[in-house]
Amino acid sequence: MEKQFKHTPVLLKEVIEALNIKGDGIYVDGTFGGGGHSSKILESLKSGRLIAIDKDDDALAFGYEKFSASNNVTFVKSDFKQIESILEELNIDAVDGILLDLGVSSYQLDTAERGFSFRHDAKLDMRMDQTKNLDAYEVVNKFDENRLIKIFFEYGEEPKTKNIVRAIAKNRKIKPIETTRQLVDIITSVVPFNNLTTIARIFQAIRIEVNEELDYLEQCLKQMVNKLKKGGRLAVITFHSLEDRIVKNTFKALSLNCICDKKIPICICNNKAEIIIINKKPIIPTQEELNKNPRSSSAKLRVIEKI
Repeated sequence: MEKQFKHTPVLLKEVIEALNIKGDGIYVDGTFGGGGHSSKILESLKSGRLIAIDKDDDALAFGYEKFSASNNVTFVKSDFKQIESILEELNIDAVDGILLDLGVSSYQLDTAERGFSFRHDAKLDMRMDQTKNLDAYEVVNKFDENRLIKIFFEYGEEPKTKNIVRAIAKNRKIKPIETTRQLVDIITSVVPFNNLTTIARIFQAIRIEVNEELDYLEQCLKQMVNKLKKGGRLAVITFHSLEDRIVKNTFKALSLNCICDKKIPICICNNKAEIIIINKKPIIPTQEELNKNPRSSSAKLRVIEKI
């Protein structure tokens, strides 16, 4: 399993520094994946505890095997957006640090049958949690045209959305679109040249819809801040502008002491900042990391501290 579940953690050194780990602290890896970040967190713990969350059964099976000798790690199959109920069930009131790596794992991309990548021909799937009913096949074949247009515009920011959706609708009337290759062929029939960016945007949009990646993200970040101890850190890695915009704006709102209209000369809102932003600009991979792991190119790390 370990050889099969190959994954290179992004911004590893920067994440560990950002979390400012205490040996006796409690930390949450909300997106365990291949366990790269979790491994480094555990190395820094002494009497502390790690809560590793993932909704991918393959990731959890790998984690159980990899950390079978560790008695200070707890695995939870769930979505990190359930952070409040997860910690409540574990009788944990507050934690010292939380990490979210919002990207798709290398394992998921490289495992053809999971249907995440347009570079492999496989059944349309894209489910991070394979027990869920909604998959990419249903999105592509069953969603009406208006809903597909909305998804591709909002989650893929693709300018040729309407033409692509028309082509999908035309083709699925003839026969179901069952594989990634069929979908790629339809997209390339609309955008025949320099189309890799378009293909990537459409696949991203479908993946976000299937896994509800942006749903309730803002509320989840606020809940995580509530679950931090004073001085605790929340570190979030994003891989596309939609995620990063939500994280950036949520952190900014939580860092403000006043949210009154600027036209009002005196503060009347009594709002109090909950966090300080550790890095005003996102931390991005070094050239050395980019050379070793090109997939890290779009990664951005934002970090806050509870006050």
